[in-house]
Amino acid sequence: METNAANPVRQDLFGIPFDPLTMAQAMDRCRATIQGKRYLSVGVVNAAKVIGMQHDLKLREAVTSCDMVLADGQSVVWASRILRTPLPERVAGIDLFFGLLTEAAQKAYSVYFLGARREVLSRMLEEITHQFPGLQIAGARDGYFGPEDELAVVEEIRDSGADLLFVGISSPKKEFFLNRWGKATNVHIVHGVGGSFDVLSGQTNRAPLWWQRRGLEWLYRALQEPVRLGPRYLKTNMSFITLVAREAVRRRPVRRLTPSMAQPVVRTHRRLGR
Repeated sequence: METNAANPVRQDLFGIPFDPLTMAQAMDRCRATIQGKRYLSVGVVNAAKVIGMQHDLKLREAVTSCDMVLADGQSVVWASRILRTPLPERVAGIDLFFGLLTEAAQKAYSVYFLGARREVLSRMLEEITHQFPGLQIAGARDGYFGPEDELAVVEEIRDSGADLLFVGISSPKKEFFLNRWGKATNVHIVHGVGGSFDVLSGQTNRAPLWWQRRGLEWLYRALQEPVRLGPRYLKTNMSFITLVAREAVRRRPVRRLTPSMAQPVVRTHRRLGR
């Protein structure tokens, strides 16, 4: 890929190759892909996924093989600055999702939605028709299927003729599915959007902007479901902080002795006269 302002060199962070893009640049890359009738897989990474990828090599391979890897979490952006490989800004997967839906509605691109429970998916589709009038929905299917059904799901997506595929399935299932089958769907953009279907359907509430800008979306979600999410977020955040600290120590430059510094110090004593 040619390196220029729109396609800067990837930044390595925790062994993950991030694309240092703004939201505007990410959208431009998606537009160029659709217009050129090419294929682009989008990977988004937050602190929890960084931790997961340290132990799950299959997940790491699935994410790092994506054509565009973005910092979905504000904590990842902060860590990149601490470690002196700065990423320009957070590009939240849900915001990219909304941006692509707007683009699709304006340019008459067709979309396919895969994921969530059937009732959640139905409510989301109703909401989308109100928020994005004119959007061409090529098809939709819930995310409850087994490995034996994957080929049939892929064929359904391919036969729909969709330009964009949004997958609202939790990690790591969505990453494994897209890594294996993404190109076979014949769409131009594949984007795993996680719990975004739940947000659009009203099943869960997204944190207000004040919380988002301060990197506290995780806390907002934990307050909604403290028993289920509280311990998980606490463990993940502590693991992430520890990982950043270790990486900072590893990257700290080693001070080398110069020849002059290595010379022994000779002390001279001046005899005092009477």
